[in-house]
Amino acid sequence: MAYKTIIGLEIHTELMTKTKMFCSCTNAFGGEANTHCCPVCLGLPGALPVINKVAIEYAIKSGIAFNCKINTHTRMDRKNYFYSDLVKGYQISQDDLPLCEGGYIEIESEEGTKKVHLERIHIEEDTGKQTHTTEGDTLIDYNRAGVPLIEIVTKPEMNTPEEARLFLENLRATLKYIEVSDCKMEEGSLRCDVNINIVDTETGNKTNITEIKNLNSFRGAVRAMEYEEKRHIELLQKGENTIKETRRWDEVKGETITMRTKGDVADYRYAADGDLAEIVIEDSRIEEIKNNLPELPHHKKERFISDYDLSEYDAGVLTASKELALFFEETIKYIDDSKLVSNWIMGDVLRRLKDEEIEIQDTKLTPKALGELINIVKDGKINNNTGKKVLKEIFDTGKEPETIIKEQGLVQISDEGALKEIVSKVLDENEQSIIDYKNGKDRAIGFLVGQIMKASKGKANPQMVNKMLIEMINER
Repeated sequence: MAYKTIIGLEIHTELMTKTKMFCSCTNAFGGEANTHCCPVCLGLPGALPVINKVAIEYAIKSGIAFNCKINTHTRMDRKNYFYSDLVKGYQISQDDLPLCEGGYIEIESEEGTKKVHLERIHIEEDTGKQTHTTEGDTLIDYNRAGVPLIEIVTKPEMNTPEEARLFLENLRATLKYIEVSDCKMEEGSLRCDVNINIVDTETGNKTNITEIKNLNSFRGAVRAMEYEEKRHIELLQKGENTIKETRRWDEVKGETITMRTKGDVADYRYAADGDLAEIVIEDSRIEEIKNNLPELPHHKKERFISDYDLSEYDAGVLTASKELALFFEETIKYIDDSKLVSNWIMGDVLRRLKDEEIEIQDTKLTPKALGELINIVKDGKINNNTGKKVLKEIFDTGKEPETIIKEQGLVQISDEGALKEIVSKVLDENEQSIIDYKNGKDRAIGFLVGQIMKASKGKANPQMVNKMLIEMINER
């Protein structure tokens, strides 16, 4: 039997405005509970919302970046439902007149480049935040209520959790490039709902759509989708079906859990918000925003390939984050060798970032320091392995490479006489390795080189050692 997975996503992204969507309360993460809210946030009688112009412009910016049509006449609606994090009983959102419609994001799937189309991008306000205590109490913080959001809704065109992951990565990178959101999933500024079901491609039978709410990590989203794929297929194999429901992902148990049956749009009784006038956007303003859009990730990737002669893979990694791309371009101002800089960043720099679970902008390493370090290695003042040690020290202390090399006496030994003395001593102490090499055991050379590097405290010039070692063995 063959099955096809159908996945659509709804992504909520908080916008980086200074103030909230409809009032002057600060739009800042954290703070003492219920200190960043006012009568407008809570929808108290008599409070009137005023639209944040910057939030509208950020949403337009996002729509242009994702190839959407920008509607010049749009409206805010009330989405009515009761939940304790929504004290006023309705959320200000958009229904039939969203700000942005259509559009697409391209991903590189196993089958090649694939366009995932968007239904819409609309504006809305965030709700408060609930915290459930171990004692069974629920605490509510309304600091988040009224924070401006865009909701990006895709068509159900992704067919694997991996495609959904690639889509989310491209989306996050673009939003960060155009600087409308910090996309910090750990702080809830990027959250994802997944709609998923399965079709039996032989019988045409399909499961009802399950919605998985509020996934706040890409890893969690992928695991949740994989779990639901398996659950839906098992139901189809038993001749059963899912109910149309909303579930949540339990990261600890590694399973989805029923929250509630899924409502229809009609259940929300959308109606135009009578406190907010229709929004009219001039074409000239849309054109102005479009003309001021920064270089987008896919454009930067193409430029990196053509300008710096990088492979598609390397260019893709270096442009995946705006900060890493900027770091690369700043570094090559100090060393005119883009391939060498790419190799260092793709290798040791990214490895250390991963080990320390930090981003490039959070390190003590500067483009100038990396450029100088690569130059020092390239000139043969220190060898490659010592260069890696110096890089680690820069990460730890932020010191200049020359300072570290001087303080730790790391200058490479390239003096022929000094090297001969070290090599000779190592050969005297390892006669069996000489015999092994002469009997065809080439691995003995690797052992001897290791002993020489150890004896020189890693400072011996490796090229000179390799040449000298063979010559001196043959003389014995």
